[in-house]
Amino acid sequence: MPAPLDLLLQRHSIPSRQLGAPGPEGAELHALIEAAVRVPDHGKLVPFRLIELRGEAKRVFGERLAARALARDPELSDAKREKERTRYDFAPLVLVVIARTTEGSKVPPIEQQIAAGCVAYNLLLGAHALGYGGQWLTGWAAYDAEVAALLRLAPNERVVGFVHIGTPQIEVPDRERPRVEDVLSPWTP
Repeated sequence: MPAPLDLLLQRHSIPSRQLGAPGPEGAELHALIEAAVRVPDHGKLVPFRLIELRGEAKRVFGERLAARALARDPELSDAKREKERTRYDFAPLVLVVIARTTEGSKVPPIEQQIAAGCVAYNLLLGAHALGYGGQWLTGWAAYDAEVAALLRLAPNERVVGFVHIGTPQIEVPDRERPRVEDVLSPWTP
């Protein structure tokens, strides 16, 4: 296999609960984001933005998500509520990737959303290249209108994912991947 593809072949997700300090910050974080936003962007709409959760902000966000989870399900167990409350406590950095869709554009909304998804994936690749680990998560909070309001999203915005980035605390074995033969087929006229 060609060495230039090693980065892609070695990247895998690290569970967010297994990510600890340190994480990228300052100039290193700036460079990671600068690289991550170099995505295909039909129409140059920049249909994405990022929200940084770090330190106390992560704790407060987790508290508010736990309260929202309880409001959604008053019979939520204490264990599940605690899981919601601490979901963002582990990785030192969580970047919320937001898709911003420009309605009425010649660029279909799906293409704009995919561009934002590419930003999320580039964050994972870039974190791996810098020696960090990462995990892209969504869950119910990514689709909840009250969480969108908590994040102060505009009506044309939606969460693509929560990208947790930090230093792996354990060695995570790679999982089995699909075989090329199972995902590639020729088109025949």
